[in-house]
This record gives sequence, structure tokens and C-alpha cells, in this order.
Amino acid sequence: MSFILYPAVDLRGGKCVRLYQGDYGAETVYDEDPVGVARKWRAAGAEWLHVVDLDAARTGEPVNLPVIREIALSVDIPLQAGGGVRSMERLELLLSAGVQRVVLGSAAIDDPRFVREALVRYGDRIALGIDARNGRVATHGWLETTEVAAEDLAKEMVRHGAETFIFTDISRDGTLSGPNVEAILSLARACGKRVIASGGVRDTEDVLRLARHAGEGVAGAVVGRALYTGGLDLGEAMRRLTRETGEEGR
Repeated sequence: MSFILYPAVDLRGGKCVRLYQGDYGAETVYDEDPVGVARKWRAAGAEWLHVVDLDAARTGEPVNLPVIREIALSVDIPLQAGGGVRSMERLELLLSAGVQRVVLGSAAIDDPRFVREALVRYGDRIALGIDARNGRVATHGWLETTEVAAEDLAKEMVRHGAETFIFTDISRDGTLSGPNVEAILSLARACGKRVIASGGVRDTEDVLRLARHAGEGVAGAVVGRALYTGGLDLGEAMRRLTRETGEEGR
């Protein structure tokens, strides 16, 4: 199994931002030109981008859809995008905007029938975003925590055809404290499918720690704050991946 790095472009109010542990009150604006940021990561060697509409995750309204469309038109690599996708109409809006893979999150709890239909209709163009706080699934921009265990949700979605999961340990997100490798591995083993790690990556060493588990289902990592603060150099990380694991970082 290959290991892919996904530079994150998180959108709020048309700007490129990062949150601390999903807290909308703890936002850092990194750039007012997210399209320029996307081009920067592409120039650095990115083979995919991970785009999140934080406004839509909170309200359900596709506020940043025009920006996502412009990003898709501006770079020649696939986009993985999500945030507030709770209907087939919204899902298809993203696909028509040029998104290759749509991430469904809260809908897996709120409207499993829709998610099942999306998996049947679009297959591997759907990824299930599972965001967990203390092992329990959080929804609606992480504002609500359910009683559903992350691993139980993953296994249920596999039964309906899910092949790709994006797992975020909220306690690590935006903290630069290192990924929760144990929880990521546990989810990958539980569901037996591809799991992309998200949250906490500090540097290239963290990327390599995750990549060493590619054979166990850890299929990639979303990298965010570390890229924006300079803790992780994307080009260097991809070169190290190639040298140490034989992967191309894509």
C-alpha cells in the first residue's frame, strides 16, 4: 500500500486558516489567498490536496465552494474535500466543482441512509471522515460529541462499501504534539481498509513513523499546521519517504 501526503487547505471566510483542536475561537489566519497556497503546495511536490470548508462544517452552507472550484482549476492534482456535506446535492456540487474525493463526516451519524446511497453511487470517490474525542465520534465541526465509538462506526461503514477513512484525533489536531499512532493503527486494524491520519503531525519524523505502518492500512497523512509554521518541509518529507520507505509520497 502506498503512502500519500495531503497538504491541508482549511477554508474559513475565504481565507486559509488553522484551528486549535477544532476550536473556532482559536483560529490562526495563515494566508488570505488559499488558491495561492494550493499552488505553493503543488509546486513543492504535492500529489493531492486536502481541502476543508470549515464554514460549511459548522453551518451546512457551502460558503467556500467558489474557492474550492478555483483551487481545482488552478492545480493539476486531485482534491480531497469536505466540510458539511450532508446531502447528495452538496456532494455532487463538490464533484462538479472538480473535487476527486468527497469526505463525508457528520452525515454518517445524522443520515446513514444518505451515506450508504453515496457509497453505492460514487464508491471510492467517497471517504469517511471519522473525528474522535476520547475515542468517541464528534460531529458538526467537532461541536458535538456522540456516544458512538470510532471503530464501531468504521466497521459499520465498511459493511456499506467504504474503502477510505480519514481519522482525526481532535486532541492532537493543530497542536503539533505528534499523531496518535496507536489510535490510528487500531482503527486501521478494526476496519481493514485505508486510513489516512490527520492531526498532530509536527515534522518529517512523524510522517515516517506513520508511513512505516503503510502495510497495516495507514495509507497517508494530512499535514497542516506544521507546513504553515515551517516545522515540516514538504519537499524534504517526500524525499525522505522515497529514500526510507521506497514510496513516492503520493
